[in-house]
Amino acid sequence: MLEGPYSDEEIDAAVAALTTPDRLAGAQDTVARFASQLQGILEDALHAGGWFGQAHEAEVSKATAVADAADRQRAVRTLIAEETRLGILVGVAVGIELARELARHPHH
Repeated sequence: MLEGPYSDEEIDAAVAALTTPDRLAGAQDTVARFASQLQGILEDALHAGGWFGQAHEAEVSKATAVADAADRQRAVRTLIAEETRLGILVGVAVGIELARELARHPHH
């Protein structure tokens, strides 16, 4: 069961463990099987958190309205990077809650 809080050292060790070869293979298989369901949960969480909608559209308009092509590309890349980070953060939160839910209802 996921319980915390965890120390910085515990989190660092856990993150380092995730970099071992094949460590994520099982999780990737699970995510692939349920990708559409998990994507829906992620989208709902992003919308509920106010991260998309008008604010998102305003940022897209702002990035694409930049006159200079190089500056426009930089603005679009920055927007994509920010949205990717946000998606990762919310996705991790969804993953943690999914793990907690699965731990509440063991299959054995």
